[in-house]
Amino acid sequence: MRTYGCQMNEHDSERIAGLLETDGLEEAESFDDADVIVLNTCCIRENADNKLYGQLGNLKKLKEERPDLQIAVGGCLAQKDRDVIQERAPHVDVVFGTHNVGRATDLLDQARVSGPVTEIIEESASFPSALPVKRDANHAAWVTIQIGCDNSCAFCIVPSVRGKEISRPYSELVSEVEQLALTGVTEITLLGQNVNSYGRDLTLKLRGTELTAEACQLVGENWVRGPHTARPLFSDLLCSVAAVSGIRRVRYTSPHPKDFRPETIAAMARVPEVCEHLHLPLQSGSDKILSAMHRGYTADRYIQKVVAARDEIPDLALSTDIIVGFPGETDLDFERTLEVAAEVRFDNAYTFVYSPRPGTEAAESLEQAVPAKTSADRMERLRKVIERTSLKGNESRVGREEEVIVEGHSKRDNGMLSGRTRHNRLVHFPADRVIRPGSYAQVRVTEARTFNLIGELVEVTAKAKHRTRIPVVSS
Repeated sequence: MRTYGCQMNEHDSERIAGLLETDGLEEAESFDDADVIVLNTCCIRENADNKLYGQLGNLKKLKEERPDLQIAVGGCLAQKDRDVIQERAPHVDVVFGTHNVGRATDLLDQARVSGPVTEIIEESASFPSALPVKRDANHAAWVTIQIGCDNSCAFCIVPSVRGKEISRPYSELVSEVEQLALTGVTEITLLGQNVNSYGRDLTLKLRGTELTAEACQLVGENWVRGPHTARPLFSDLLCSVAAVSGIRRVRYTSPHPKDFRPETIAAMARVPEVCEHLHLPLQSGSDKILSAMHRGYTADRYIQKVVAARDEIPDLALSTDIIVGFPGETDLDFERTLEVAAEVRFDNAYTFVYSPRPGTEAAESLEQAVPAKTSADRMERLRKVIERTSLKGNESRVGREEEVIVEGHSKRDNGMLSGRTRHNRLVHFPADRVIRPGSYAQVRVTEARTFNLIGELVEVTAKAKHRTRIPVVSS
């Protein structure tokens, strides 16, 4: 399995891997050892396209040497480029989209008999969470609470490849978290393209109707007991999943600033299991660019929401997404982005140079394109601002004890363990004893770096729960 893109793609890959294992396959160490290679793709930026087609080019020789090798391409780029993939890489056996992840093994079987196959479904109300799963970490899990997106951001192709917004039934989500907790999962991340709006579509359908016994299953008891208005259920959901026995940490991604509501802030402030970390995409600090992007908020409104969140959650960590070089962005527009970034003091930021995506509104405005060198210069200036505030935030943690969930040995130093704080900060500390991934520990921070912390172990507070999982094999 090779995955490109966001957490939603990672989540889909876990389900595809689960299906393949259920079908009797085992994970291979490398392409050379594999009988089946699945590339789960992203199409948010042009670089993702280039990575995929470069990888497919490299696999062509392997396919020629081993004709029985099967290559499958799934995900967002497959949804978008369905026919282009087969044209550019005819050695691909299966192309499938975002809405038929559950068909991956069936399509591979079909291709063995009849040759290359492309199957793209335009829309589906099925959720990958209902499929078998293979996770890299036993202690943490993603839970998809909705699929699709109803926003119309000028730069984004997600609505085209993921479809309209559809929320999962409330009780189904709580039940999934309960089952995860029984297997030893202690940290969950709620996933959606716009998690803030979770449940709005469900309550809209029920508003003004006679409620049946199934209503509680669909939207939860809190909505049924309260005013039957069409509103999001996200804050209710945060409280319900956090109350599941065994769950110690709840995270979520990604919210949209225009839908980030006071009740969500209140839930984060009062529910101990919800982590003090908020990822709130800014995209730009210029009102003119935000309007052109169709983001639905101004820079001042964004700052007001950040202030409101920090008033309720004083120790809040904040990360964001920012696009540099959006069509029409002037020096003054970019200066405003720098000003907002400095004022807000982001702990981390995912920054991108604008990449035109065919089929989006912004791609039709290339006459306003920002020169590549200008975008690169702006990106470097923004990087310095983000790194400065990130380091300052990390320095504020020196001397404190932080609860971390141990993820395993550091990728760069086998003598160090790595873990994540509740704020999603990465901490490295000496591995002077065996501590299983998924264990919780208190670590005293001794040194701050730009993107991580160094610490020393104080004590292990909770050992990882390891449950034996028996793979389900189809008959």
